[in-house]
Amino acid sequence: MRILITAGPTREHLDPVRFLSNGSSGRMGYAIAEAAHQRGYDVVLISGPVCLPPPEVQVIHVTSAQQMHDEAIRQFASCDAAVMAAAVSDWRPVVCHARKPAKDEMSPTIEMEPTPDICAALGRQKGKRIVIGFALQDQNAQAKAEEKMHRKQCDAIVMNRLEAMEDSSSTIEIKVEGEPWRDPVTLDKKQSGQAIVDLVEELAARRS
Repeated sequence: MRILITAGPTREHLDPVRFLSNGSSGRMGYAIAEAAHQRGYDVVLISGPVCLPPPEVQVIHVTSAQQMHDEAIRQFASCDAAVMAAAVSDWRPVVCHARKPAKDEMSPTIEMEPTPDICAALGRQKGKRIVIGFALQDQNAQAKAEEKMHRKQCDAIVMNRLEAMEDSSSTIEIKVEGEPWRDPVTLDKKQSGQAIVDLVEELAARRS
């Protein structure tokens, strides 16, 4: 089985120096990639900018949501499953300046446009392949995560809370399409990676 995994944040540049991003460390996606590799799967990891040593898998480094989208579409063509653990920026500046503007040349407002929805794009073209989404939620968490799962046509979704971005462990909740929410479990990132690969294997077994 060949598994595509996305990890880390994206950066949406205003100019060569300034950018919009988020606090994702990439540790969850990297742990999933390592766990899948240890079980003998062929893994391609598409990673945003992180400060982590790469696992012994194929790693494709990207910066922006558009770059991650383009690589995910390209790589998914030869994959059996995708685990979308990256924290992709939802918006990007309409204009990216080719040089760094001086302070007095900058506008106090930034016009934004949506970035491509990578998980939804894979969900639309998956056929019999597996797509697992991630949702970081704080309010009405299960309802929002479940809506996201349906909208993006995922086979399952993994939900965690805001503290997961900065902690070495987190509480995850899993929902498989057509089933009730599973009980929450608190795991470190390595254990979470193993649990997500368990989920991939479970869904793959149902397809075979």
